Amino acid sequence: MDCIPQDSLIKLQALIDGASRVSVLGHTHPDGDALGCTGALTLFLRDSGGKDAVLVLPDSPPDNLRFILPPFCPLLCGDTEPEAAAARLGESDLIFLLDCNGFSRTEALEPYLTASTARKVLIDHHLNPQRESFDLVFSTPDISSASELLYWVLKALEENVSPEAEKKADASGETSSSKASAISIGTCLLAGMTTDTNNFANSVYPSTFRMASELIAAGVDRDALLQQLYNSYRENRVRLFGHMQERELRILGDAACMILTKELQQRFDVREGETEGLVNVPLTIADVRLSIFLKEDDGHFRVSIRSRKGTSAQQLALQYFHGGGHENAAGGKLFIGEDIPCAADAAAYVDNALKSFLR
Repeated sequence: MDCIPQDSLIKLQALIDGASRVSVLGHTHPDGDALGCTGALTLFLRDSGGKDAVLVLPDSPPDNLRFILPPFCPLLCGDTEPEAAAARLGESDLIFLLDCNGFSRTEALEPYLTASTARKVLIDHHLNPQRESFDLVFSTPDISSASELLYWVLKALEENVSPEAEKKADASGETSSSKASAISIGTCLLAGMTTDTNNFANSVYPSTFRMASELIAAGVDRDALLQQLYNSYRENRVRLFGHMQERELRILGDAACMILTKELQQRFDVREGETEGLVNVPLTIADVRLSIFLKEDDGHFRVSIRSRKGTSAQQLALQYFHGGGHENAAGGKLFIGEDIPCAADAAAYVDNALKSFLR
């Protein structure tokens, strides 16, 4: 990727040096990338910067992805500890927001971010960053993930450490613990990048492979990571995927759609994070160039969209689902009562949207 601007690195280091209490945030319903980059940055600030750094998330991590966070990473979740999370943001003097382009993606935590007088840094790979809300922004959509962007930022920051700081680190005699910390940080980042690229299947750049190569060379165990990411699910997830493909998959020309209702979620005891990757399955069909997956939630459907090159998932999300994202991987919401009268009307809405969008 392009060189990180030197003046931005200098400002970032100054903000870190001048902070005492730091909060690191990601978006609501955290995925692997959100957990990977926020966990890595929190650990980096605590171990390398010696800061009182805490990870604050709007929602608790899904059970199947919680392992991405280091066990010694302090965590506050807005859904289980709302008062503590709000208090932490209020007392922080530096706040990092990662893997989302603005405060709104933190939902219930947004008012506390808006009210905070802390200095704020954004590190993100989505379009249209909310620059006016931050003191410093690292943003580029031409990268695989927020985890990859953070990797290059941290690497550039370390390469610009002053000789005095390096001598101090060498004199501390903590070489082994520093290496262990570096591997933990690297594991977080590799996990985040791997999940956001669907294991190198999309949004991959030359820099993505360089990042992976450097992390593996540094000691990150990719085989163990893949085992935890893709081969540690509960039996019910396999049965759910089978049911969705046999009974709920609808092919609409060169598009595909699956809708997961609350009733089906209860039948298969679906937990947060267990539908990850389902939206990609229809794209294995030769003639399908666009796949939509809807998951019913309270008052709305969460919408995931994936597409082949030449078809814009991003534009479909913007035009019909109050969302956005990347050209071939996007998401949004379909509101019950606003977009459709009731949940049963979701299929008809998708059909009409696809007919209009793909004509």
